[in-house]
Amino acid sequence: MKTKMNREAIRAALTGPSGSIRTPFRRDGGVDYNGLKRVIDANIAGGSRTALLTAGDSHFLAISDREIAEITKVTVKHTAGRAMVVAADRYYDTNRAIEFARYCRETGVDVLMVMPPDWGHSMTPGSLVEHYTAVAKHIPVMVVTNVFVPRGKAFGLETLKLALEKVPGIAAVKDDYCGEFGRRMALLVHDHWAVYSGGLKQNHLDIHPYGCDGYLSTLVTFKPAVVRDYWSAILSSNLPIARKIIREREMPWFDFIASLKGGFDAGIHGMLEVYGLAKRWRRKPYYSLTDAEMEQLRDCLKRVSLL
Repeated sequence: MKTKMNREAIRAALTGPSGSIRTPFRRDGGVDYNGLKRVIDANIAGGSRTALLTAGDSHFLAISDREIAEITKVTVKHTAGRAMVVAADRYYDTNRAIEFARYCRETGVDVLMVMPPDWGHSMTPGSLVEHYTAVAKHIPVMVVTNVFVPRGKAFGLETLKLALEKVPGIAAVKDDYCGEFGRRMALLVHDHWAVYSGGLKQNHLDIHPYGCDGYLSTLVTFKPAVVRDYWSAILSSNLPIARKIIREREMPWFDFIASLKGGFDAGIHGMLEVYGLAKRWRRKPYYSLTDAEMEQLRDCLKRVSLL
C-alpha cells in the first residue's frame, strides 16, 4: 500500500497549472482506454505534476461504478509515479465513499476529491464535515466547492470553518464556486490546505492574490506553451502579460467552445480529436460535435493561435 503523502508534498504537486483527465469514448460509447493513456501522457508532458480525475471532466456522472474503478486503476498504473494522482467520487453516501476511499488507497491513489450528495438540501455543515471525517481516515481528502454552489456562500464558508477545526485529513480544496466565495475561501483556508482553482486562468487570477497554489488548465493538454507563458508571468508578477494571455487566447477560445451545441465539454472532446489524442465522441445522451462543427472548432483554434 502506498505511503500517504504529507500536506507539503500535496501542495507542491498542486502548485502551478495541471490538466484534468477527461475520459475519452469510442463512437459506440465504450471507454477508450488507449485514448485515456494518451491524455495522461499529454498532461504530464505539458507540465502537470498532478493527474486529476473529476466527476465532471472525467464523465463520472455518466458511467458506472465499475468503470470509475477501472479508470482510476488505469490512471494510477499509467501515471506510474510521474505525477500525484487525485481520484474522484460522485454523489456517494458515506458508506460508499468510505469503500471507494479504501479502494483508492489500495490502488495507489494519493488524494480523493469528495463530492457528496445533497438532494433537497439534505446536508448540514455538521453532517458534511462528518462525511469528510469518515473518508479522511482512509486517504487525504480534497474538498470541491461545487457542492456549496446550490447552498450559497454562507453555507459553504460555515462548512469550511468547521472542517478546519474538525478534519485534519483534509489536505486541499478545489474551487469551482469562484468570485467572492473563492476569495473568502482562499483567505480562510490557504494557510492550512492547498488551494486549487478550477476552470480557467481568469478564475485563477481572481483568487491568486488571496492565496492560491495552482489551477486546473485545459490547455496543458493541448497547448502547454501558452500555459508556461501564463505561469511564468504569474511567478514574475507580470500581470500585463497574464491579462494579455487571458484576453487574446483564453477568452475568445472559451467563449467559442461554450457557444457550441453540447456546451464547452463537447468542444474539448472535439479538441481531443483535433490534437490526435482520442476521438470527439461522448457517451449518449451527451451531444458530440458534427463534422461541420469540428471544422469550425479548428478555425477558432487557428484564429487564437492554439493550433
